[in-house]
Amino acid sequence: MTTISPVEANGRIYPTPKVCAIAICLDGCEPEYLDKAIADGLMPTLKRMRETGTDRLAHSVIPSFTNPNNLSIATGRPPIVHGICGNFLYEPETGEEVMMNDVRFLRAPTVFSKFYEAGAKVAIVTAKDKLRALLGAGLSFDDDRAKCFSAEKSDTSTAAEHGQDEASKWLGMVQPEVYSADLSEFVFAAGVKLLAEWQPDVMYLTTTDYVQHKYAPDDADAKSFYEMFDKYLAQLDEMGAAIVVTADHGMKPKHLADGSPAVIYVQDVLDEWLGEAAARVILPITDPYVVHHGALGSFATAYLPDGADRNDVVARLQAIPGMTHVLTRERAVEDFELPADRIGDIVMVSGENICIGTSEHRHDLAALNEPLRSHGGLTEQVVPFIVNRVIDLGSKPDLRNFDAFFYATTAAAL
Repeated sequence: MTTISPVEANGRIYPTPKVCAIAICLDGCEPEYLDKAIADGLMPTLKRMRETGTDRLAHSVIPSFTNPNNLSIATGRPPIVHGICGNFLYEPETGEEVMMNDVRFLRAPTVFSKFYEAGAKVAIVTAKDKLRALLGAGLSFDDDRAKCFSAEKSDTSTAAEHGQDEASKWLGMVQPEVYSADLSEFVFAAGVKLLAEWQPDVMYLTTTDYVQHKYAPDDADAKSFYEMFDKYLAQLDEMGAAIVVTADHGMKPKHLADGSPAVIYVQDVLDEWLGEAAARVILPITDPYVVHHGALGSFATAYLPDGADRNDVVARLQAIPGMTHVLTRERAVEDFELPADRIGDIVMVSGENICIGTSEHRHDLAALNEPLRSHGGLTEQVVPFIVNRVIDLGSKPDLRNFDAFFYATTAAAL
């Protein structure tokens, strides 16, 4: 292990790890997935970690989407600090709706960059390439102390840009299809090889929720996924790493009895109330992978036209069945720790079994081959938080998934 001093990142002190400190983000891992797989005897390693290590539940940040939570885990702080409050946003200054993947949107350094600056070896493997640039912000790849690549683009990774030439060839696995469980298995396999051969001080492994969007916890395909994960987890554990297993968000069914999506189409509602296209509804779940969810989740924001009675709009939206929270910008900043300049005039959250859409005609749901499962609201905020070592969490009432690296390094320093 590299000899380094404790690291300060965004007001938190991270201990010096004596062994590799690993955080694993199981995308979309509703806690029930683990319970079902363990009950069937498919996850002996995780079962043992729960019994002999530290087993808690934690809260994700809101919105319970991929980008905000991965960057919260990476920075140890909520979106109000790091600025990434969705997968997608509207920029009023340009009038454009854009993906929030560019490093220019990141407002805080990552824990990885701070460990790298301190002289540590840092490894990051992500399933989808959309996260790679943000997670790798502040890393340099010219001294063999950083690796940051995705399974999705593993055929074309380079040492200069990712710290690893042709990661798929290096790993001996073909570049996986983006809509597959193989994309996540690539991440786990790469983590095992990196730990065995490259020996990083800090490592982050983050997956895709393809399986979780497609299959419920009782489904055999979901259980097979977690059985596969457990085998890789066993190898990481056997090599002596300190490991935190958590998730970016949970996952809930969002469909009617006939299997069709349960949706509140808010743009249609606001068009009726305020005039066509007078308001602009933004769905921050939007990303290039709409086969997963059709851009439907349980969190949305809206920009209202000048002169609109915001409080009246909030009250009327709140009265819609299935809408659990409709907050003004100021209240959303306070309650959800969001950056005020990126969330519009109002924030909306829907319940456990219903989503928020824009206009019905704008959602192409043809690719949804199974009843919709999605996330984004408070009902998908509870996630696992399991450590393979005993650590003292005291009476901490609100453990957060973004505490992962604090406790991973704490466990690695024991």
